[in-house]
Amino acid sequence: MAWQQQTIHLAARRRGFHLITPEIERAVDGLQPVSVGLLHLFLQHTSASLSINENADPDVPDDLEMACGRIVPETLPYRHTCEGPDDMPAHVKAALLGSSLTIPISQGRLCLGTWQGIYLCEHRNAGGPRRLVITLHGELGDLAEE
Repeated sequence: MAWQQQTIHLAARRRGFHLITPEIERAVDGLQPVSVGLLHLFLQHTSASLSINENADPDVPDDLEMACGRIVPETLPYRHTCEGPDDMPAHVKAALLGSSLTIPISQGRLCLGTWQGIYLCEHRNAGGPRRLVITLHGELGDLAEE
């Protein structure tokens, strides 16, 4: 069994759902020799979240953002408003979607479905860079034998 952990910094993005699967795959050293394992992702922020969703149709991220905006509008009478009108709704969206994901690994690859991708869900208009803790745990094996 092997453990590996690192923190990566994701560039600041506008509000919306942003596919980050390629960034994660590039950042994870040691994924290739893992025959079976888990990749855990933890976002160290309270106004952004992580999600797995469809990565094929470019309309999906826009539709997800639109739906989240309707579910959690900025027009509610929030009490926490000192950081701007998009801050408290961002906290609510992050609470609903969550700050972590766990993805199985098999034969050195993430076990995402054909149409699945990992998204950073930025809920602020200008949230800034984000920190993502990546923890890899897996059994190293000879992939040629399996």
